[in-house]
Amino acid sequence: MLIKRKSIEKEESLRKSAPRTRRPHYAPVTLSEHDGVRYLHFGTEWVQGGMRIRKPNWLELEYAQQMMAFMLFLPQAQHVAQLGLGCASLTKFCYHYLPQTRVTAVELNPSVIAVCSAMFKLPPNDERLQVLEMDAMDFVQDSERHASLDALQVDLYDARANGPVLDSVEFYRGCADLLQEHGVMTVNLFGDHPSFQKNIKAMQAAFIQVLTLPPAPDGNVVALAFKRRIKPDFAALHEEAARIKEATKLPARAWVNGIKQALEEAAKR
Repeated sequence: MLIKRKSIEKEESLRKSAPRTRRPHYAPVTLSEHDGVRYLHFGTEWVQGGMRIRKPNWLELEYAQQMMAFMLFLPQAQHVAQLGLGCASLTKFCYHYLPQTRVTAVELNPSVIAVCSAMFKLPPNDERLQVLEMDAMDFVQDSERHASLDALQVDLYDARANGPVLDSVEFYRGCADLLQEHGVMTVNLFGDHPSFQKNIKAMQAAFIQVLTLPPAPDGNVVALAFKRRIKPDFAALHEEAARIKEATKLPARAWVNGIKQALEEAAKR
């Protein structure tokens, strides 16, 4: 790469005239591999995503599989978005297994996007796939995008994994604005982390109904948020779960059981 040198005088002039902007600080993007699975990290031992190298479009982690639970309610989703790209697992799965669906992924860190393209088989943008380098808060507050999504998947963690980096009522109201009235949001949370209850309360302030699936083995808890109250026909949901299992191999029947359990526990409170 050739870098054009600037004079000291010109550089100083530009520095004085340019508006001061806050430059985001990004943790280093690092990789590891174990037993045929490639993992994404942000310079720590925390896993930000994993891909089985021989099955790049499969969802290797259980919580990521649960993030697809919106499929039970949206068998013909036209537009799905992810906030936080991770190793692009959800983006690739939706793109590969939902051929009728447009997929938009939002990621602030350009290095994550580059690594996903180089090391995690992320396809290039096309008429069905758009990966945007931008802040998730800016995305949800863009009024031109409101009511444009059927499903939204939120997985926003920093290098230290100290809870989602966006967790305010304002943020989740923006998420709700993105969805159509039938829309569903799924969010990755840590069940035993102090951030859990804060996020649940913020979601409850922004959505009509919030349910949580049973914890995944690593402690992740996936929340489902609805813009209108659901009254599930569980026989129909089990039929849809069987269809999902046949088409994608995802354990969708467990999601139905988890939703039923969550509704029964909510009824007792």
